[in-house]
Amino acid sequence: QVQLVESGGGLVQAGGSLRLSCAASGSILSINGMGWYRQAPGKQRELVATITNRRSPTYADSVKGRFTISRDNAKNTVYLQMNSLKPEDTGVYYCKGTKGLYDYWGQGTQVTVSS
Repeated sequence: QVQLVESGGGLVQAGGSLRLSCAASGSILSINGMGWYRQAPGKQRELVATITNRRSPTYADSVKGRFTISRDNAKNTVYLQMNSLKPEDTGVYYCKGTKGLYDYWGQGTQVTVSS
């Protein structure tokens, strides 16, 4: 079993920055891919960024050049650095880990960007 806990969300002004963290615990040795998703009210959950141990990170077009996903394997933690935030970035951000055929989700952390 894998547990994921997000942190770092909050309220910021447009143009500001936040860094989200996703700490993994439990049976994590075989986790391959990690990703960040977000969901705004009334919208579907969308992929923001992904990272694996073997491939380069990927990003949604809407966040390219502004967001950076990274990982610290020693700390079992994945980060999402969010710069130049826009109001449309507002939503609940979820961390996802993939282990074999299974996906594991955190509880989410709220990010609110005001105009």
